[in-house]
Amino acid sequence: EHEAAKIMKQVLSAICYSHQNNIVHRDLKPENILLDDKGSDLTIKIIDWGCAKSFKKNEKMTNADGTPYYIAPEVLEGNYDEKCDVWSCGVILYIMLCGYPPFNGETDDDILVAVKKGKFDFPKEEWSSVSKEAIELIKGMLTYEPNKRLSALECMSKNWFEKNKDKNT
Repeated sequence: EHEAAKIMKQVLSAICYSHQNNIVHRDLKPENILLDDKGSDLTIKIIDWGCAKSFKKNEKMTNADGTPYYIAPEVLEGNYDEKCDVWSCGVILYIMLCGYPPFNGETDDDILVAVKKGKFDFPKEEWSSVSKEAIELIKGMLTYEPNKRLSALECMSKNWFEKNKDKNT
């Protein structure tokens, strides 16, 4: 959890910055998060802003862009805002903590059907050793209704990050 928190804090910080500047990434996934191996710190860079788009507050976007495992259900409906990036971060964090995605299927179409349903769980076998703070954060990030979903900034203020903060920073 400690390493996942360090990575996710940086991802959310970058997403906060982009959202504050009215840019939504729309294709966040592990392949678009690079580890910078310069120095001893675990530092990331977010890449592939090819699907990114400028947005206006309180205006919905309609073009569906993203990758099946990580796309938010409202993007598939063509009525979404910047919180689609938070959903993607929630999927990434889920995978970092257990090793598999919350929405799965044999084909891309099967995955998209699972995403549209938005139902996921935390099987005890993999999740019994994960903190309740991490699980609550994921639940907030993967809240089906975007207007009830945490913003990137709200995610960063969650106790899980403080609990997993380096002692020497």
